[in-house]
Amino acid sequence: MTQDQMKAAAARAALGFVDGGVIGVGTGSTVNHFIDGLAEITGQFSGAVSSSEASTRRLESHGIEVLDLNDVGELAIYVDGADEADGALNLIKGGGGALTREKIVAAASRSFICIADDSKLVDVLGSFPLPVEVIPMARAYVSRCLSALGGKPVLREGFVTDNGNVILDLHGLQIDDPAALESEINQITGVVTNGIFARRPADLLLLGTAGGVKTLRA
Repeated sequence: MTQDQMKAAAARAALGFVDGGVIGVGTGSTVNHFIDGLAEITGQFSGAVSSSEASTRRLESHGIEVLDLNDVGELAIYVDGADEADGALNLIKGGGGALTREKIVAAASRSFICIADDSKLVDVLGSFPLPVEVIPMARAYVSRCLSALGGKPVLREGFVTDNGNVILDLHGLQIDDPAALESEINQITGVVTNGIFARRPADLLLLGTAGGVKTLRA
């Protein structure tokens, strides 16, 4: 089974958790499989809140109504992928640059279901560079602060987030206390948020493997 097939299997498994109302939809290649699957069960939910302009376009291409989070209140479920996940379902997200909106939708949802292939499961977070969304005028200052934490910040060249900001990808970290580091980086002036999802981790991880989809709970 290829990596893409494992992603698709995890996405199909998440469709079983769709049970009415408005659902939160994340961003990325695995989520694209989930969005395509939603097109086949449109009678089972009333619309979606999207975490990115790319996902909004894909949802709308299937005729799925995309709603403003401010108009719908709490969501029952949020389905999204991850760049890394540990055994406690702490995540690194933001490889696609949508981390801030993803974090907002996750916070507004009762249940966060993460879908991924088994290459994303790690013992310790940090091999994947940690994305940090930064107000553009604070880039150099935030870079110095991130360097002081022991990592190497690299500007994601030619990329602007849906919010009009830049991304610094922080390399070379071993994240032994994800919640503490998430809070510490978020306290740096000029940081919008970072890609550690530990203060609000996933509740469920559907992991596509060669042997089928494994379910991990926090």
